[in-house]
Amino acid sequence: MPISGRDRVYTADQTSNTVTVIDPSTNKTLGTIALGAQRLGATLSPQYTSNVGVHGLAFSRDDMRLGVVSVTSDTVDIIDTATNKVINETDVGRASHEGTFTADGKQFWVADRGRDTITVVDAVHGGVVRNIKVGPGPSKVVLSPDGKTAYINHISAPEITAVDVKSHKVLYNIKGLGDSFSSDEAISPDGAELWAAHKRVGLTSVVDLKHRKVSAVLKTGPDSNHPNFANTKSGSFTYLTVGGLDETLVYRRHPGGTPQLVTRIHDTGHAPHGIWPSGDGTRMYVGMEKSDAVDVIDTATNKVIDTTRTGQEPQALVYVPNAAPAGSAANLGRQGLGSAPRNVPTTLPDGTAGETMRSDNKGRRLEATIRPVSGLDMIQLQARDFQPTTTYQAYAVQKDGSRIPVLSFTTDASGNAAQVLAFADFTGVSISVTSEGKATAQTLARMSAAVASMHPGSDSAVEAADLLYCDCC
Repeated sequence: MPISGRDRVYTADQTSNTVTVIDPSTNKTLGTIALGAQRLGATLSPQYTSNVGVHGLAFSRDDMRLGVVSVTSDTVDIIDTATNKVINETDVGRASHEGTFTADGKQFWVADRGRDTITVVDAVHGGVVRNIKVGPGPSKVVLSPDGKTAYINHISAPEITAVDVKSHKVLYNIKGLGDSFSSDEAISPDGAELWAAHKRVGLTSVVDLKHRKVSAVLKTGPDSNHPNFANTKSGSFTYLTVGGLDETLVYRRHPGGTPQLVTRIHDTGHAPHGIWPSGDGTRMYVGMEKSDAVDVIDTATNKVIDTTRTGQEPQALVYVPNAAPAGSAANLGRQGLGSAPRNVPTTLPDGTAGETMRSDNKGRRLEATIRPVSGLDMIQLQARDFQPTTTYQAYAVQKDGSRIPVLSFTTDASGNAAQVLAFADFTGVSISVTSEGKATAQTLARMSAAVASMHPGSDSAVEAADLLYCDCC
């Protein structure tokens, strides 16, 4: 379907708690749908009742409904794409993440990462229909093209679970994925392949659905995020965002065999995340998590041809053809827009620059993103390849070289800290970190308790440290 003014691109903005609405015919941002307040502020109140952590997106096959998953408030909102109004809202399972509509649009299935269930939501009237047990830490649900089979990846098991949509029964499991933690997955338009990204270890598993086996495990890079597909005149391709490299990788598909890496697209911003093709496959839209923007890629040339602004910290992204009347921007606001983040230099404990992109496809060792929220700054750090289970102190370095303590954090068993947050008035020009030595038993015990509440069954302190800083995206 050729791109038109009736189409819409949507991003789920985790920090501004909005959905950004973009007209792809002009690549202009029309506005945002506010589902909650910005992070901090009111969201910390025990009386706060709106949504927190707007994160997951899916749309119905008739293009008339948008399903939005908020990962912190554990809610699913069903939105009318023509009016941008919430039709109904449902409380679902713990740490709900990504879901999908059934083929008839009557139900929305969402994965509950903090449990072992898929919550089935009545997408027409709201409310929970039932819960389906599918194994530990389900992360996302996608449907086969015929709508008969649901496929679920996990954050606690290296497998894909297949469920019969009509009977709600588990059919089989495809084992042998590249890692037990799979943040996102996508199914090819022909239903032949499922790609599952393993964010923590920089791998992506390619699953042959016809023969129910893993056909390839690709080394794709740190923070391998979302895969998606485009059929063009040159063939069938998979596009995969790699947040730690600021790149979108393009693979030529070989169903049943190993895909071929065709090119690497250098994105204009930091941490490419959600991705979706236009209805005709001529464009690929990529959300920039740490730049609050969307890149538009021409799939014929694999070049970025435009960039547009979004709300704060976009996660999932979808492209919906014929979603709304041409020129319509009904019921949209401006929350989250006009407050772009900035990525500041960092210094490692040995005095070297942490933000330097390493040439061995391991990404930056230390990233720092400063984003204005609720009258303060959200200071977000991401550390890679530090000393394992070690505590570090981060400082805001001022213009005169003086340092102000910002926060301390402890790395996981692999030496990583995927998302460390602090809220303050950031007056510095850079971030530096120093090592405080091995984490104390008390710190590890506290981390273990925190993770156990999110991941029942995680009772090892090292496992807890490994899980605590796993990015939720």
